[in-house]
Amino acid sequence: MSKWGLDLGLAVLLPGIEAAALVAFWFAEGLKKWAAKGRPVPGETRRLLLALSGGSTSSALIGYGFTWADLPVACASQAVVAALLTLLLTLAAGAECGRRISRYRLRRRLRRERLRWHKSQREGSGHATAPVRRCRRRW
Repeated sequence: MSKWGLDLGLAVLLPGIEAAALVAFWFAEGLKKWAAKGRPVPGETRRLLLALSGGSTSSALIGYGFTWADLPVACASQAVVAALLTLLLTLAAGAECGRRISRYRLRRRLRRERLRWHKSQREGSGHATAPVRRCRRRW
């Protein structure tokens, strides 16, 4: 009977602690954003991805430990939490990749338009000028 109570207690207690830790993390990140007056905070995405990946990995490892301790309900609850954190991690990483891709495409388009404009200015002026050397930017 005590093992059954321990199993249910851990099944409720640990996901609650993990959810509270995630809410506290988001609150702290919100305070940083508020202190920056809504401007981007350096390393914000990196910290989010690190927290979500660490949380999902630890939940999976704890669930695996509960399997060895023969606590099936606690193991199942940890597996659900790990799956949800992994889903959140995937969504956050996908959103960041989308932002980076769109930023890259915008920069590339603006660079192309700027080069076209410079070329049209050279061709339309009628002056015989030396070709403009393109400087290589190191990003």
